[in-house]
Amino acid sequence: MKRLLSGCLLGLLCIAHVRAESVRIASPPSGKLYHGFYWGGVGTDQHDPTEHDVTPEDVARYEQAVGKKTAWIYFSNNWFESRKFPSEMCGWIRDLKKVPYIRLMLRSDVDQKHSEKTFSLEKIIAGDFDVDLRAWAREAKNFGSPILIEWGTEPNGNWFSWNGKWNGGAKEGPARYIAAYRHIVDLMRAEGADNLHWVWHVNWFDEPERKWNRFENYFPGENYCDWVAFSAYGPTTPTTRDGTESFRFKMRDAYPRLIKIAPNKPIIIAEFGCDLHNRHVNAASWARSALGDLFSNRWPAIIGFGWWNEGWQNDDHKKHDTDMIILHDSDLTRVFRDEFVRHADKIQETLLITPR
Repeated sequence: MKRLLSGCLLGLLCIAHVRAESVRIASPPSGKLYHGFYWGGVGTDQHDPTEHDVTPEDVARYEQAVGKKTAWIYFSNNWFESRKFPSEMCGWIRDLKKVPYIRLMLRSDVDQKHSEKTFSLEKIIAGDFDVDLRAWAREAKNFGSPILIEWGTEPNGNWFSWNGKWNGGAKEGPARYIAAYRHIVDLMRAEGADNLHWVWHVNWFDEPERKWNRFENYFPGENYCDWVAFSAYGPTTPTTRDGTESFRFKMRDAYPRLIKIAPNKPIIIAEFGCDLHNRHVNAASWARSALGDLFSNRWPAIIGFGWWNEGWQNDDHKKHDTDMIILHDSDLTRVFRDEFVRHADKIQETLLITPR
């Protein structure tokens, strides 16, 4: 009976009627990878990407272009916009037979490299937002099917306000982050939101590059994450001169470090990408090399990946705008389509849902 139940649930994503606490998201079969989707839109004079601009039409257009289905839809839940659980967005994602992947972003704005004005780590730890977090967790539980979720994205990067630089520095910063992370997870688990599948997500390099700021110092512990994740980008603007190394180069140091601190955890490349118009790196070539390495099983703990499809303004010069959207470049689109055809047997198009 147990074997029959597992077989019925494997790959089944329309599980609104399955009790949330009875299932989990499993790794794909050995040698296969999940393929996730992020779409943040294009920045203009009138609109900054909110990191949740994606629509069902965007998903369909992308999947048609690259020739493969996506397993999760990745988006940000910005608390400066709303502290409510994004039920409508999660709903249409589930209707597409995919899993929502939520970046829980307790922040006051999308600007970077500043301390947090409202949702500081100290206030989170003190319980100032417990009422809102508990309500969010109850709505997540009521959603009834699995959700990938992360809080405290890329804590070893000083662009986000939860980095140690903005929270007491070397002496207190990483410890405050861990305390806040555990507080959020413990609180949501106490509300019975066991359908939340927690992902701890770091950047491939530490900024500032100091011993106290190494991503190892932000690890909340194996009991506080189901998966771990990396961000690993090539150049992110047309004028960027550094960071031009290959994806393999970026993994060379970061992957062994993550394996060492979380040896039993599956790894996903939650974010990777390259600007389409950088003067020093060809995005299509960079992506071809990255995808080839991912599909080669060079890093066996990796179980999935997703490109960061977004564009934004960097200054008053249009030619300096960032654009990493695959569909904006025919060569890059062709690379994804060709690599997906070449490695069709290595792509797991739906997340596998199994009994706990």
